[in-house]
Amino acid sequence: MSEQSGQEPGERTANHIAHNARVWDYWLGGKDHYEVDEQVGDQVTSRYPSIGEVARADRAFLGRAVTHLTGRAGIRQYLDIGTGLPTAENTHEVAQRIAPESRVVYVDNDPIVLTHARVLLTSTDEGATSYVDADARDPAAILRAASGTLDLGRPVAVMMLGILNFILDTAEATSIVRHLVDAVPSGSHLVLTHPTLELGGEGNEAAMRFWNENATPPITARGRAEIEGFLDGLHILEPGLVSCARWRTDGVDEGPLVAQFGVVARKP
Repeated sequence: MSEQSGQEPGERTANHIAHNARVWDYWLGGKDHYEVDEQVGDQVTSRYPSIGEVARADRAFLGRAVTHLTGRAGIRQYLDIGTGLPTAENTHEVAQRIAPESRVVYVDNDPIVLTHARVLLTSTDEGATSYVDADARDPAAILRAASGTLDLGRPVAVMMLGILNFILDTAEATSIVRHLVDAVPSGSHLVLTHPTLELGGEGNEAAMRFWNENATPPITARGRAEIEGFLDGLHILEPGLVSCARWRTDGVDEGPLVAQFGVVARKP
């Protein structure tokens, strides 16, 4: 079953300005982007050559996290905020392969993302997917819309991969996380990735400056202490807050270390 929630996206596509979802698609080898996205993506890569590895590592982390949560932790509900353009191994595909009854709500406010999601992200008959047109800065609206598909009285995995870095004010980002985590019960999980300058990545800072001058939305990196602040009161699963390329890989196909933290934490 697949559903749509929220208002229609409307005319909000700015195809003359590079946008994160489309540039990320370009770095992942997708086709849903414009020439301006390729140009900015290439300029970022020239400053930060490992950005493509970051994008791939982030996507692989999602797969491992959802596999663990569905297969080992018994999670059957996912709230995926900042979905991005559909690619291989999306949240519902990983979850429903293990547990076909899994229910997934995707949240984004980019009209291209929502259009593609509604066409491509289809559910199993046993489970459900729905798509919410909402801003990450409005967790109350997200939760209201998600409650049509998810039972918020049962454990939910709140997925925030590469989204808090677009909330530039750390206090605001922390408040958003708190609102979401407070709304779900014990046994729920928070899954997040976030760029950092603490794990190396030659050219990372210069690439971010270029991005903020030439693309949208603006981005920020955060250090370990700031990201740990998002996790206050939660039980952080092993191996802790690490490069997303090193989270539960079992030593297989780890790939290069990337300057992107990844973490999964459980609400006691």
